[in-house]
Amino acid sequence: MTAPGALNSAAGSLYVVATPIGNLDDISARALKILQEVALIAAEDTRHSQRLLQHFGISTPLAACHEHNERDEGSRFITRLLAGDNVALISDAGTPLISDPGYHLVRQARAAGINVVPVPGACALIAALSAAGLPSDRFIFEGFLPAKAVGRRARLEAIKEEPRTLIFYEAPHRILECLQDMELVFGPERQALLARELTKTFETLKGLPLAQLRAFVEGDSNQQRGECVVLVAGWTPPQSEDAVSSEAMRVLNLLLEEMPLKRAAALAAQITGERKNVLYQVALEKQKDQ
Repeated sequence: MTAPGALNSAAGSLYVVATPIGNLDDISARALKILQEVALIAAEDTRHSQRLLQHFGISTPLAACHEHNERDEGSRFITRLLAGDNVALISDAGTPLISDPGYHLVRQARAAGINVVPVPGACALIAALSAAGLPSDRFIFEGFLPAKAVGRRARLEAIKEEPRTLIFYEAPHRILECLQDMELVFGPERQALLARELTKTFETLKGLPLAQLRAFVEGDSNQQRGECVVLVAGWTPPQSEDAVSSEAMRVLNLLLEEMPLKRAAALAAQITGERKNVLYQVALEKQKDQ
């Protein structure tokens, strides 16, 4: 047994290898070398990956490692690794684990003291961000939103005042519904960008306010095809000094139900960081309207 966190020097290495998201020229020389030299490649879809390997003349054996078998079948890869074999992990496209399988295998490998080596390369969210013209110093990746409208809107509501650039993946058959819900929750003027079919023949990067971007996609069925990345500008606080965030209003309203106005405003200011005098005036106006 290997102590937690300690490397097993007798074991092979698990290489997490990024593959192209479209243009095959984007694969790195290092990735090709590793895929050629490892004993086994764990692939999300062996049929899909076989075509990639054939293109580059690589004959390394493939074994399936996808979301339906990863938990149960991971031990077969761990056994090979512990026996000293090197194994590469790839997904259908891009960087494994980023909205793709691989997490459970990597976790099992690290727990067993196996050396896990990243081999960086293509990643759709980073490619889209690099060309979006939206702030890139701070961003969050939300992956795929819930498929059903109720869950999708609830998730968007939870992050509508997130100041960092928001990045989402979306299926082509849901892209229009997704943009409609974003327009509803974030507002029609929030800047956004659709990055579709990145690095492929019909690559599209279209940046517009959400209402215009939704109309663009709605009016062109071709924009409802292919792999989609949606980027949305982060929330910007209202310019008015007297503006109060929805979270501060929620806290204030809860406190007003339990305590006097002045105390509620003071406590809400401590919790949310809003100015006490502004919250007091808001509470006062609210009281007058009742």
